[in-house]
Amino acid sequence: MKTLILAAGGEDINPVVPHTSEIIIGLIAFLLLFFVIKKFVSPRFETLYAERAAKIEGGIEKAEQAQAEAQQKLEEYKAQLADARAEAARIRDDARIEGEQIISELRAKAQEESSRIVAQGQTQLETQRAQIVAELRGELGKLAIDLADRVVGESLEDEVRRRGTVDRFLSELDNTSAPAAK
Repeated sequence: MKTLILAAGGEDINPVVPHTSEIIIGLIAFLLLFFVIKKFVSPRFETLYAERAAKIEGGIEKAEQAQAEAQQKLEEYKAQLADARAEAARIRDDARIEGEQIISELRAKAQEESSRIVAQGQTQLETQRAQIVAELRGELGKLAIDLADRVVGESLEDEVRRRGTVDRFLSELDNTSAPAAK
């Protein structure tokens, strides 16, 4: 240890305070490092920061633009939906009106068919009634003639006489039954 102290020249060396040469070398290295950072690294960081800020701002603008477009599309969708609902309501109303028209037409046709069937039935009834009345008149006439033959005792063979007697008998019968029917 004594040799170290002698080599230093006998001065007291403070380990906390650096030598002047170390301070100068440290200062030169610091200035060189500062120059490199200021010249090369800092502009690179600034451009990266600017690009990132632009991307973020562009992303925000794009998001706002997308949100505005989405809002516009939503409004268009709502308008289309309202139009579709109005169209559906109009179609339902048209279908209801058309259905009512079809029902009224079918009722009218059914009424016409019913009237035609009733008229046809009445015509058939009238025809059958006339046929039955004619048959009954013939039968009744025959029976009346037979009865008159027996009652009068004379033969009613003559056709003209027979018809006159039958017609007279039937008109008397009609006159007798007419007040009873009323």
